[in-house]
Amino acid sequence: MLYSYSFSNKKRDLSDVLSQVVKDEPRFISNFRRGIDATSRKHEWLEDQLTGRGITASAASNGVLTVSSTDAAKLRVGTLIAAQDDPALFQVTAISGTSVTVTLGAANGSTLTDATLTAGKFIIVSTPMSEASVNGDGEENYAVAGTEYNTTQIFRKEIVLSGSALAVGVYGSVDNQLNRQTAFALSELARDLNRVALFGRRVEATASVRGEAGGLYYFGTRQGAPSIDAQNKPIDSYLINDAAQMLLAEGGDPVQILCSPGQARVISNEYKDRLQILRSDDRRGAYVAVIVNEINGRGITVMADPDVPQNDVWLIDPAGFALCNLRNRAITDSDATPKGFDGVRRTALGELTFEFKNIKQRVCRITNIQSAADALAAMRTEISGGTVALPGGTSSEN
Repeated sequence: MLYSYSFSNKKRDLSDVLSQVVKDEPRFISNFRRGIDATSRKHEWLEDQLTGRGITASAASNGVLTVSSTDAAKLRVGTLIAAQDDPALFQVTAISGTSVTVTLGAANGSTLTDATLTAGKFIIVSTPMSEASVNGDGEENYAVAGTEYNTTQIFRKEIVLSGSALAVGVYGSVDNQLNRQTAFALSELARDLNRVALFGRRVEATASVRGEAGGLYYFGTRQGAPSIDAQNKPIDSYLINDAAQMLLAEGGDPVQILCSPGQARVISNEYKDRLQILRSDDRRGAYVAVIVNEINGRGITVMADPDVPQNDVWLIDPAGFALCNLRNRAITDSDATPKGFDGVRRTALGELTFEFKNIKQRVCRITNIQSAADALAAMRTEISGGTVALPGGTSSEN
């Protein structure tokens, strides 16, 4: 080696540094906490039963509900249930395989009866217990609904400093220059991770196929994932609250709106006339970073990520997101300077994947939204009373 430096023969663990870079990155990737290490290139996790206090009947006839075997296991003779959005109370009188017989226990002001029950969702109210109950009498509650998996992907960045760059010494010692270049490489890696977390596809590695990690669009657009078609209308609070209601019904807690910077401006402009300016304020503007979820009154943060497509807005509960390194394969950099190379070369290398736990209960995609440019142009025209400013100081009536 022609050049020596303090960590020339050392392997540095960069996972903590990368975690800090990712955390400070104001993009989608910053939602991912550090998860437990993956022990296989196919990283599996358990899906939680977020809405376990309910059943779904695929058919109903004269008080007999047809349910899945999993739902039938949640019930006992004597369990009280109610149809979704109806106050009538029914009691389970018999369970035979996947057939559940119920009778009306209390109308509670409803006109629903055994004979008029239809297929759909039912909530479990409770299972009253008799005195001196024994093991097996209680309800069987399942916290785990199944498993899901993602695959690991290898990331590699080359850090190269030529002999000429080292000779100039603009940035100080070799160590300082390498640390600077390493910081650049990790920032670039964070941007790559952000795009993989958004658009990556799940591909299992083989002898001839490179492994790839799946992202938000891969998991969040599969069958059964909630979505709303905006039908080329601009994004507004109605669509956002509709998506929030869908997630809350599934057991999620929507706390973030993920969109492009243009759509963030559209959202802000909707609330422009509701902003209050106080005399003590030293800043002005109409940008809204947090809006109120009208379903439960909690705040929803707006995250503007330039990588998100213009026609999509996501409502997200990031509690189930995690970034997981393959065991003993966290991002590290090591010396890779070949003999006689005029300079210094190091390689940042690692293998990791992403967890999207219960994504069908934690994300809702609002798609086919009017482009931000068109929506903002319409708002500008409305504000100016139908007059659109043209280049050169002239104007045109719309």
